[in-house]
Amino acid sequence: MHSSIPGPDGHASSPSSQSSGLDHSSEKAPTWQSEKLEAIAEACKWRDLHKLRSLAESRGGFLTDDLRQQAWPILLGIDPAYTSPDSGEWKSLPPHRDEDQVGLDVERSFVYYPTDRSPAHLNANKAALSSLILSVLRTYPYLCYFQGYHDICQVLLLVLPPTLRSRAVARLSVLRIRDFMLPRLDPAIAQLRLIPDILRAADPALWRHLRGTEPFFALSGTLTMYAHDITTLGEIARLFDVLLAREPVFSVYMFATIVISRREELFDTPEDEPEMLHSILSKLPKPLDLDRLIADAVRLTERFPPEGLPAWRTISGSSVLKTARDIDVCATQTLEEGERFFERQAREIEWAQRVKVARHLAWKYRRPAGTVGLAVAVGVVAVLLRRSPGAVGALTGLLARWTR
Repeated sequence: MHSSIPGPDGHASSPSSQSSGLDHSSEKAPTWQSEKLEAIAEACKWRDLHKLRSLAESRGGFLTDDLRQQAWPILLGIDPAYTSPDSGEWKSLPPHRDEDQVGLDVERSFVYYPTDRSPAHLNANKAALSSLILSVLRTYPYLCYFQGYHDICQVLLLVLPPTLRSRAVARLSVLRIRDFMLPRLDPAIAQLRLIPDILRAADPALWRHLRGTEPFFALSGTLTMYAHDITTLGEIARLFDVLLAREPVFSVYMFATIVISRREELFDTPEDEPEMLHSILSKLPKPLDLDRLIADAVRLTERFPPEGLPAWRTISGSSVLKTARDIDVCATQTLEEGERFFERQAREIEWAQRVKVARHLAWKYRRPAGTVGLAVAVGVVAVLLRRSPGAVGALTGLLARWTR
């Protein structure tokens, strides 16, 4: 059955306006659709991840929301016996530090879809979205909210039934998009650094043309699983089919594929105008031929796997790009394992930030004649940084005295 959003009277609202699947107005679906519908149902019955992945990559994805309600939970590793409606217990937990921002973003949600919403229905959707996000953030308070997270949750809210939403968002957050919910965006930026490497391998001429343009143009798309930029529920649900069926790094390849698909347009813009190139690349082309782009992204991933890209070495071993490299492993990971990966990566980020500050201070207080002394000082600083978060202050005093 289709998911429904509770209305202001507590009853379920009609799901007809929320469908992101096939048009059921015709009496009979084409043969290929009928066969595929049966194949998807069979793959869901046996929880066959590899078959579901193949079906998600092929024409139309999972086709209907009815089948997405079966397939998405399987891909996210939700136990088939799991049926837990929102009991409201999360409301007694301490507020999350980012709740004010959540409120602001929820107010800006549901801009493009559903298309036939009444004011009462829109308010009910927003209330349900707020509860969904807050239930996950309060239950897993170590997660850091980011703007655009509500766009992702909005899609899951409109497609999945109430009994699965919180669990689906929790597993997605902790095991698939964890890099974006850390205290800093450094891991998200590290993912973007893969795009120039992919372009260099797949299209050297285009890479040279864009090498003066930083890959930050892809941040909105990759950060929000494209939910912020795609404005129809049918298209974003179809893209979610493959993003959930594939490993997280596939999203990066997807954006690289979109860039390559626009090479003629990009070559029309001089390479010495990086601001203009950035402006073009930061907006997705319209219309999107998703089936073709997905097929091209699959081939691109197969031809140039991430392990062969120079920037892959800079990706943390605790990043979702590596811990969820195998979708079978990811589907069986626990939320406790995800939390341990989070903590490990957060420590790495903190350490990298300390080192960055230390290097900056070492450069600031350098003296040409004191190279050896400076090397010794930096060695001492490294020990101090390892022992104490407050050692940066000690470094400043140490180097100031050393340079007098």
